Amino acid sequence: MAHINDVISVLPIKLRSAISLENVYEIRLRAKQPVITIGKYGENIYENYIMTKEDIRQSLEYISNYSIYAYQDNIRQGYITIKGGHRIGVCGQVIEQNGHIKAQQYISFINIRIAHEIKGCADKVMNFINFEKFGHTLIISPPSCGKTTLLRDMIRQLSKGNEKRKGMRVSVIDERGEIASAYNGIPQNDLGMRTDVISGCNKSEGMLLMVRSMNPQVIAVDEIGMKDDIEAIEYIINCGCRVIATMHSQSLDEAIKKPYMKELINKDFFSNIIVLSSENGVGTIKEMIDLKQ
Repeated sequence: MAHINDVISVLPIKLRSAISLENVYEIRLRAKQPVITIGKYGENIYENYIMTKEDIRQSLEYISNYSIYAYQDNIRQGYITIKGGHRIGVCGQVIEQNGHIKAQQYISFINIRIAHEIKGCADKVMNFINFEKFGHTLIISPPSCGKTTLLRDMIRQLSKGNEKRKGMRVSVIDERGEIASAYNGIPQNDLGMRTDVISGCNKSEGMLLMVRSMNPQVIAVDEIGMKDDIEAIEYIINCGCRVIATMHSQSLDEAIKKPYMKELINKDFFSNIIVLSSENGVGTIKEMIDLKQ
């Protein structure tokens, strides 16, 4: 319940008693629109609560601890992570400089993603992977189907170890703060005792930095797909480090059609492919493929 209180504390005062957060994953706040929550049982529209500009202003003050200017860099990037590991997306009018986003102003849209740490959700996947010849694993999933939650629990279990396998040194590249949900540099989620985390840097640079500095046995990274990501993964694999990565896609066939992923998959770098869907709820394991069989 404590982590829900962290979410409630950033909502406009009048809204706090007007909505239910039971089994809710996201809260969407849009100026002059009804509040919408998204959760286990779908979308819930609160037609009787229309967000005002004052509501948005209040929420931003609570999110930033009354110091919006201290969070300008986070706002420029589009999100702020609060205590409890909850990630809050913000958007409004962009100010550009030399083709890049310099700042955002007139914030009118807020998306609160409630952190969900589900210990044990990776049990089925961990039992599927052959750890005697533990290769590289790719998790394929459409958006909002639980890939980060699954990755997080795999990291925790790999780091912790058990009676069947020793714990491993895991380095996490958490570009957007969604895996560890670090607050003031300290992970709010349990990633295990042998896990090191780098947050806020791009994935390719973070992967190379961790290989050089932390001597990991496993690198874990979320949402790969850019050319630099693929080149960094190839380098890491050639260094003898194992990789667990996720990417957005509906299926393995669709993933192979993506420009840079095709080369990586066709080179047989990945031993295990895990495909998620929301067919039977968020986090449904649709397929587990052993490419080395």
